[in-house]
Amino acid sequence: MAIRWFLCCCCNAGLKSTRLVANSEMGSTEILEKESAESLSNGTSSNLEAAKRLAKRLYQLDRFKRSDVAKHLGKNNEFSKLVAEEYLKFFDFTGMTLDQSLRYFFKAFSLVGETQERERVLIHFSNRYFSCNPNTIASQDGVHCLTCAIMLLNTDLHGHNIGKKMTCQEFITNLQGINEGVEFSKDLLKALYNSIKNEKLEWAVDDEEKKKSPSEGTDEKANGTHPKTISRIGSTTNPFLDIPHDPNAAVYKSGFLARKIHADMDGKKTPRGKRGWKTFYAVLKGTVLYLQKDEYKPEKALSEEDLKNAVSVHHALASKATDYEKKPNVFKLKTADWRVLLFQTQSPEEMQGWISKINCVAAVFSAPPFPAAIGSQKKFSRPLLPATTTKLSQEEQLKSHEGKLKQITTELAEHRSYPPDKKVKAKEVDEYKLKDHYLEFEKTRYEIYVGILKEGGKELLSHDENEAAGLKKSHSSPSLNPESSPITAKVKRNVSERKDHRPETPSIKQKVT
Repeated sequence: MAIRWFLCCCCNAGLKSTRLVANSEMGSTEILEKESAESLSNGTSSNLEAAKRLAKRLYQLDRFKRSDVAKHLGKNNEFSKLVAEEYLKFFDFTGMTLDQSLRYFFKAFSLVGETQERERVLIHFSNRYFSCNPNTIASQDGVHCLTCAIMLLNTDLHGHNIGKKMTCQEFITNLQGINEGVEFSKDLLKALYNSIKNEKLEWAVDDEEKKKSPSEGTDEKANGTHPKTISRIGSTTNPFLDIPHDPNAAVYKSGFLARKIHADMDGKKTPRGKRGWKTFYAVLKGTVLYLQKDEYKPEKALSEEDLKNAVSVHHALASKATDYEKKPNVFKLKTADWRVLLFQTQSPEEMQGWISKINCVAAVFSAPPFPAAIGSQKKFSRPLLPATTTKLSQEEQLKSHEGKLKQITTELAEHRSYPPDKKVKAKEVDEYKLKDHYLEFEKTRYEIYVGILKEGGKELLSHDENEAAGLKKSHSSPSLNPESSPITAKVKRNVSERKDHRPETPSIKQKVT
C-alpha cells in the first residue's frame, strides 16, 4: 500500500532537510529574512529578535493573510526555522490529543504552498506537540509519523474519487513496525481514526476565499465548484499529492485525440462500460494534459468537466501501443498512479510527436521522489510521487534521474537474484512479480528521462511543431472514428502488455476490449 510506504518515509526520513527555493510575496519580509540569514552567518543574535517579531506578526495576521503563513514557516533556512519555532510557541498543546492539536493549529492559517514547505510546517508542529506532551508519544519522529498518518487518513476518508475507504484495522496495520520498533497504542490509533472519520480535518481560509463560494468551510470553495476559482486538479485535502493547475503554464502541444481508458488507478481494469473511445481536443499545458470537448481558447475558463478529464503527466511515460491492433497510430500513457490510457492520433508522425512531448515534459519537470522507505515492510508498495514541479536546474535534474536509474537498476538485479522458492504461496509469487514489473517499468522510464535531458530537455520543448506557437485551429476533426475497425476484431496480446497494468490478482490474464 502506497500509504504505508509514505508513513515509513515520515518516520524515518521526514525530519531531514530538503532543498527548496521559496519566494515571499511580501517585499519587506524578504529583506527582513535576508538580513537575518546574513546575521546568522555572522554569528550575531539580532536574528532571534527579528524572528520573534515576524512570528508575532504572522500569528496576529498583521499585514499577512492566512495563506501567507505556511510559506514563511516552511522555507529551508535557519531563519525560517527560528520563525517557525517562535510561531509555534503561541500554541499550547499541553494535555490535548494529537488530532485536537492539529484542528487547533489549522484554525490559525491555511496549509498551502509547495509540498516540501507544507511537510516542514508539519515537522515544526510535531516538535512543538512533543515538547508540550513528552510522555504521550515516545519520540518526535513518532509524533511526526502519526501526523502524516492523520493527514493521509483524512484524504482517504474524505477525499474525492478514491474508491474504497480505509478501515480502522487497515489504519492500524499500516502503522505497525515503522516507529523505530515501538508500536503505537491500538487504543490511540482507534481514537485517532474515529475522530477523523467523524469530523473532517480542515484548515482556515482567508475571508476573500470564502466569498468566492456560497458554502464556507469546505475544500470546494476554492478548488473546483466554480470555473473561476479552480486552482487544483484532483483531491484538495492531501497536502502532499495535489496536482497544480497553472493558468499561465506554457502550451507544448495541442490537437485532436481519441481516448480510451484501459486501466484505472493502481492498474485496476476499467469496467467494460467505461472503456469506450471518446474524441477530445487535447492541450498539453505545463505538466497537465487537458482533454476538452472544444478547441483550446486561452481566454476561456476551464470547466469542471475539463478538470475531471485532465491527466497529470508528472512521472508518466508515453509509448507506442504495440500490442493494440484494433486501430492504427495508438499510443499509451501510463501515469504516476498507474492509470493506463490509450490515445489515437491521425498519423504516425503525430503519434510520435505526442509521445516525445509528453515524455519530455515529464523528464524536465517531474520532482524527485520522496526518500526511500525504511521499515519492516512485508508487502511491496509503490512509492508516492510528488505532483509538484521540480525546483532543480536541468543539470541537477539530470543527475537526480541518473542517480535514480542507477539505484533502480541495482535494486532490480538484487531482486532477480533471489527469486521466490517454488514452495511459497501464490500470493508471495504475485508480490514478487509485481515488484519485478514495477522496477522494470521504472528502469525504462528513467532511461528515457535521462536520454531526453542529455539531448537538451527544455530546448526540445521549445521546438515549434507547427502548433505550439500560434495554436493553429484544426477546421475539422481528424479521422478518429471508434468504429473504423470491426468490433469483433481479435487482439493478439503478449506478456508485456498484460504486465502494463496492475490487475487485482497479477496472475490473472486480462484481455483488451
